[in-house]
Amino acid sequence: MADAPQIPDEAEVRARWGAFAWTAENAEKAKTVIARYPAGRQRSAVMPLLDLAQRQVGAETNTQGWLPVPVIEYVAAQLDMPFIRAYEVATFYTMYNLAPVGRYHVQVCGTTPCMLRGSDDVMAACKNRGMVKGKTTPDGLFTLTEVECMGTCTNAPMVQINDDNYEDLDYDSTVRLLDDLAAGKQPKTGPQNPKRHTSEPEGGPTTLKDMVKANHDYRKDW
Repeated sequence: MADAPQIPDEAEVRARWGAFAWTAENAEKAKTVIARYPAGRQRSAVMPLLDLAQRQVGAETNTQGWLPVPVIEYVAAQLDMPFIRAYEVATFYTMYNLAPVGRYHVQVCGTTPCMLRGSDDVMAACKNRGMVKGKTTPDGLFTLTEVECMGTCTNAPMVQINDDNYEDLDYDSTVRLLDDLAAGKQPKTGPQNPKRHTSEPEGGPTTLKDMVKANHDYRKDW
C-alpha cells in the first residue's frame, strides 16, 4: 500500500471543504439529475451527483478533482441518505478520487493484455518523467495510478487521462503525449497508431474481405 494515495489531514479537509455548496450552474444540473428518478428514489442519483461534485472540486482546484468527506456528506444530505451509503459508492468505484490528484490523472492499465503489449514501457515513460505510482508530481501536474482493465484490450496498451483514452501506446508515443499535456496542448485521443482510427485490425479488414471473396467465388461457380 506504499503507493496508495494519501488522504490529507481531516482538520485541513474540513477547514477547506466544510462549506462546500453547488455553484448556481451545478445546482441546476443536480436538480435535473434528481428529477430523472421517481419520488422517493432520489438516492439513485448518488453516482452522477458524486461525479458532478468531483468535477466542481476539480474546477476550483484546477485538477481532475476529488471527493473530500465534507463534499460526500453534502451530496448525501441532498439525497436524504446516510453518509456511509454515499461513501460506500465513492470507495467502490475507481472513477471517484478519495485523495487529491493533479491536473492530469494518468491511469495506466497493467492488466494482462496491456502488459503483453508493452504497458511496462508506458509505465517507464511515466516514471522517467518523475512520476511515482500513487503520487502527484511536485508541480501538481500529473498523478500516476496503475489500474485494472478499462476495456480497451484491442488497442492495448492504453492509459486513461482524466476523461480521455489514449491507445496503441509505446514508450515514445507516451513521452510525446505527456509532453503535449505539460505544454497545455490537447493531444489526439484514441489510437496513437496512424494505421487505424478506432479498433479495426492494424493490417486492415480481414474477415469481411474473405467473406466478400468467398461470396464472389460462390457466384462464379453458379
